Amino acid sequence: MLRRAGEHFEVISNGTFLMDTRDGHSERLLVRAALDAVPEARSMLIGGLGVGFSLREAVSDPRLEQVDVVEIEEALVRWHDTHFRELTGAALADPRVRVAVDDLSHHVAAVRTAYDVVCLDVDNGPAWTVTPGNDALYDDDGTRALLAAVRPGGVLAVWSAMPVPSYEARLRRLATSVDVHTVDVPHGDPDVVYLARR
Repeated sequence: MLRRAGEHFEVISNGTFLMDTRDGHSERLLVRAALDAVPEARSMLIGGLGVGFSLREAVSDPRLEQVDVVEIEEALVRWHDTHFRELTGAALADPRVRVAVDDLSHHVAAVRTAYDVVCLDVDNGPAWTVTPGNDALYDDDGTRALLAAVRPGGVLAVWSAMPVPSYEARLRRLATSVDVHTVDVPHGDPDVVYLARR
């Protein structure tokens, strides 16, 4: 469901608030921190189109030659042609960008050439999934599959609405190294971006 809140929009799924068009600081950090960690990055996979903050940050980087976006919700993609057009129209028209309506796990399983960077923002985080079945993205097998979609030396960046120590421990066990970035928010736990290097 798309809800207008003054001059902004909010996206609600199954009664759960997912995102809005107000700020996007941590969503942009998801991409920026990943690209800073991989200076030679040329290709990126963004799991979750959202309201487009991550995509806009990605296309602002001239180093990237390929930006693939996978979004499971077709209605959300359609809203970028209507309600979000002013926000993301230019980014979606960028010739480097390809958008697929698909389950991210299916896309990752079919990847033939690994990405320099994979950015994951499809839920409210590993401990607060919204789409049925997305828990599997964050367990051992799902984490291995996501890391396998990253070329050696690249990074998997994962957004979360709160710190999840058990997930951080999993990343530290399965990845070469892990960095954690936090973004304070007005209420509650900070947003977190996990950067796991393959």
